[in-house]
Amino acid sequence: MGTGLHAPILDWYAENARDLPWRRTDASPWAILVSEIMLQQTPVVRVLPIWAEWMERWPTPAALAAEPPGEAVRHWGRLGYPRRALNLHACARAITTEYEGQVPSTYDELRKLPGIGDYTAAAVASFAFGHSHAVLDTNVRRVLARAVRGEEYPPKATTTPERKLAESLLPALDAPRWGVAVMELGALVCTARAPRCADCPVAAACAWRLAGRPAYEGPERRGQTYAGTDRQCRGRLLAVLRDAHGAVPKAALDAVWADAVQRERALDGLVTDGLAEVLAEGTYRLPS
Repeated sequence: MGTGLHAPILDWYAENARDLPWRRTDASPWAILVSEIMLQQTPVVRVLPIWAEWMERWPTPAALAAEPPGEAVRHWGRLGYPRRALNLHACARAITTEYEGQVPSTYDELRKLPGIGDYTAAAVASFAFGHSHAVLDTNVRRVLARAVRGEEYPPKATTTPERKLAESLLPALDAPRWGVAVMELGALVCTARAPRCADCPVAAACAWRLAGRPAYEGPERRGQTYAGTDRQCRGRLLAVLRDAHGAVPKAALDAVWADAVQRERALDGLVTDGLAEVLAEGTYRLPS
């Protein structure tokens, strides 16, 4: 199948791509980096307003680096996984001090930034600087698993064969556009639970569809739970700290979660992760 995917997917993307601000030609590398970190495990619709607020307040890495990390956590809002906010703040400081305020352009340099993994480095090098990299997010991996390998879902973690396949499919010209086109196809059509094969530009050649859409046979894929978890508890506690511009008494935190054991565990976790600080008088605040 191989390169026969290129034209139909790129043509489909030209007609169906969402108009997202970080995809526009005037988007800065910093804007793209912020979007990539925010979009990890978070839907576009939730990211859009927070991204816009961040870019208005902190249009450059230096602008964010000049403020305390607690402000990044505060304005992260309810995107979830707030350590990403700390990572972005640490990135901003590293970019400001080590790269004269300019987001580095190469994969290897990007990988050296705090909290930047393989996917984000490849995505920023590709989408911000036009380099040729296999950008393997969940959507891309699912499209390639179905269209080429005939499997409903990719493995839980990225494998070497997956990476080699993705690299073999990179077009000689405009690899970044190819990467975002496959990503968009996975997000809008080749979705995890209800793929719209009738709307897919490569349905006629899709190995999974031609095989009769065989069901996934790997380990059970369980959806994430949230209600009653430590993660929900942490979110409640962090919301109190975000809403307060100053020290928060322990009683205000105790009031938002009934289970004392779980609450104390979650609060200790926030402190350990650098998302909260304990003051001498026993009150708490966002990191300074």
